[in-house]
Formats: sequence, structure tokens, C-alpha cells
Amino acid sequence: MRRIAPTALLLLAACALVAGCGGKATTLVVRTTSAGSSAASVSAGIGFPVLATKNTTRVSGSDPVADAAGVALAVYPSAIPGTHPAAVTIAPTDDWQAAIASSVLMAPPIRSPILLSPATALPAATGNALNLLAPTGAGALAGAQLIRIGDVPTAKGLHTAAVSGRGPYALAAAVDRFASAVAGKPSPDVVIASGDDPAYAMPAAGWSAESGNPVLFVTSSGVPPATQQALISHQRPHIYVLGPPRVIPDRVLAQLRRYGAVKRIQGADPAANSVAFAVYRDPPCPFGQPCAHVPGAFGWAMRSPGHGYTLISSGRPLDAAASAALSASGSYGPQLVLSSPDKLPNPVLNFFLDYGTPGYTQEGPTAAVYNHGWVIGDPTAISVSVQAEMDSLLEVVPQK
Repeated sequence: MRRIAPTALLLLAACALVAGCGGKATTLVVRTTSAGSSAASVSAGIGFPVLATKNTTRVSGSDPVADAAGVALAVYPSAIPGTHPAAVTIAPTDDWQAAIASSVLMAPPIRSPILLSPATALPAATGNALNLLAPTGAGALAGAQLIRIGDVPTAKGLHTAAVSGRGPYALAAAVDRFASAVAGKPSPDVVIASGDDPAYAMPAAGWSAESGNPVLFVTSSGVPPATQQALISHQRPHIYVLGPPRVIPDRVLAQLRRYGAVKRIQGADPAANSVAFAVYRDPPCPFGQPCAHVPGAFGWAMRSPGHGYTLISSGRPLDAAASAALSASGSYGPQLVLSSPDKLPNPVLNFFLDYGTPGYTQEGPTAAVYNHGWVIGDPTAISVSVQAEMDSLLEVVPQK
């Protein structure tokens, strides 16, 4: 059992999930007491990683707000000095584009996990997670502990930086300006995603968190002015468009070529699109040689076992932002999108069969490489049977 906070008395109650029993999502209640404070529930609603198989861990939140809180505490346990984040980002629940764009703030130098909130008040899960995370202050942000994206509440007692913009495209561009200013220069690579169809944009969040490449948005009819200005600021970047022509038409790519070299990464559906992004690399991998990500290259290049993978549901776009920190820490790795809670789609299944199953030879399994899978959301988002299938596909096996 993982300690959540120092000097805390933890009383944990969990209802186990059993495949096929029809049970509801696991509930975790944590109460702490410390000197000078009364007992209080500090993690109500947090989608804590409470259901694990040998090769997978589920963050079992009933909604993306809970998932974001659980992921943040999984990445930053905040139990001893050195395990707290320097800063935490709060992104809006009513603007999935801005939330996905905020994933770039998990990249160096900020390394800020994302929490979620509506404009009215911080949800209990977000407020409680923020109290546990207790951000220490980011030197790159002049000591700011909290980054507010758009119209979200602040938190008393925390030094705050704010990013604002009118509308989702302007707010995504504002996040990009903020990240570029903190990094000291704009990124040479930019991801362009659909502002109309979130299922095709979701995998951009994890890559942005890992790479520091910003996510900007277009529509099926053109490039919004805010995105145009952002691309100009990047001074002829490499532009990677995520999605097929029926989502982002070729005429939009023609408009984007005014601002830099453009390449498309695409799959026929959201699952295939996420797999295409997972295996992509620019420059391409040399023919007949192992494919791997190298410094200066764009893309995950996931064509071998021994990595991390995150399953997210296309029906919960905010889960992309909520789970992005997992792609930028621990076992690292891409986000793979499921359209149905009860079925691992064929593109994802074949991806695991082709690249995800580690093998071992006469040296034995202790010398093998290992995978780890994260499952985001409770079983209404992704079923336990899908998690079990993922666990089996990631299992190390003897080579014949």
C-alpha cells in the first residue's frame, strides 16, 4: 500500500473489481490526521490506481476529473521530499482542446501534471489532490506553484500563473506562447490536431507531455487565426497533422504549408489513428533495422516491446489530458484510443501482437524487457475484460 502523505494516518477502504461480477468502480477513501489538524477526507472522488494485474494498472475514476487526480498522485506520490511536483496545472473541463494543449506543460522544464476543474469551483477530487501534491514552486515560473488555464478557479495560498485566451483555439495558442516563453524558445516541431473531432486529437496529449511539442488546432474548414499566429511564432516549424483527410482535409494541409513543412499521420478510425502515431517516426526508421526514438527525431517509434502504453476511451476526451503525465514519466509511452468499452479494437490488438509481446531465450525471463499498461477510467469507460486482454498481450513469453 502506497503512502500518500507524510505524517498521515491512512484508512483505506476498497471494493474490489471482479471480472464478470457486474460490480461498480472501486471506491477508495483516505482519511488523514496530522499535528494541528482534525481528521478529514482528503481524497474523495480521486480515481486512484487501485486495480492492478501483473502487467497493468487501472486509474479507476468515474470521470476525467477523478482520473486526473489519480494520475497526478501516481506520477508524484508526494509522500517524502523530492516526490512533490514543482507546479500543478488546472485545465478547464468545458474546453477539451485547451486541456489537451495544456499537456505540453508536463514536459521539461516545468513538469506539471494536469488537474481539471469547471469555472465555478474546484471539484473535491481536484482540491484534495492539490492539497496532497503540495507543489513546491517552479523556478522556471518564478516560483509559481499553480498554472491556471482559462477560466478555472484559483487556490488560496498558492503562487499562481495564469494563461488566458478567448475560445479554445486562442487558449491553445496562449498555452503554446506560455510554454515557449518558459523554455526560452519555440519548439521546432508542432502537432496539429482536429478541433472538431476529439477522438483523433487525443493521442497528441501524451506526445506533447513527453516531447514538449505544442498541440494546436484546426477545423475541417481551415486554420483559425490564433493557430496561424502561433505557427508564425515558431518560424517555419515541422508541422505534423494528426488525422485522416476526412477529419482534416487536404485543403487545410495546403493552408498549413504556408507556415512550415507539413506531414500527415493518419489512421482510418480513432484506434488506428492512435496506433499510426505510436509507430511513427520522422525521419523514418532505416529499412531492416530496429526502429527506436532517437534525439532530434519526431515520434514514438514504438516498434519493439519493453515500453509503457495507456488505454483511453474516445468517449472521454479529457482523459487524454488527465493521463498525459503517464506518457512523460515512469515507463513512458503512447496513448491508444478505444471506441468501445468492451472491445480491444483490431488496430490496437494487432499493434500489441506485432510489437508489444516481449520474449526471452535461454537467459530466462529475468533478462527480458517488460511492458506496462495503464487503463484510464472505471469499467464503464474501459471494461475489466479489455484490461485482462491487455494484460495477457503484454505478458513476457519464451521465444521459440
